[in-house]
Amino acid sequence: MTDEQFWAIIARLDWTRSGDDDAVIRPAVRSLAALGAAAIGEFQDALAAKLYQLDTAAHAREIGALAYRGPDDDAFSADAFLYARCVIVANGQALFDHVLRNPRTFPKDVEFEAVLRLAPEAYRRATGEEFDHLTPVSYETFSNKTGWPKPAR
Repeated sequence: MTDEQFWAIIARLDWTRSGDDDAVIRPAVRSLAALGAAAIGEFQDALAAKLYQLDTAAHAREIGALAYRGPDDDAFSADAFLYARCVIVANGQALFDHVLRNPRTFPKDVEFEAVLRLAPEAYRRATGEEFDHLTPVSYETFSNKTGWPKPAR
């Protein structure tokens, strides 16, 4: 899947339905499902790669109230940071590129976990089966080792 195809699927998110995450993602799910199983896996790989790129301490420090304050920060939530990164991707290439280059511009106190359901729901729609796909990189927080400083010893 090309980057253009990936962002075209993301552009299908229906933000006029904000507040109903299922309705927001529905048009993108339909479009992705129509591309078939192989493309759905490629979409998931691209999504994981973009979330991985944003998985840095510099970005985590800018998410708002639950921002990363250091390795001993009990208030920081890895899940909240993942869902905040999802917002960046879900809002398109321009925001993604901007925030990737400028972590301080990360929107504060937002999340959109539903973007993680795009590929699984599209796959289920296309095949009737559960989505069992392993991506080349993990989008889980702290996976991008180059994005997180090693603790001092």
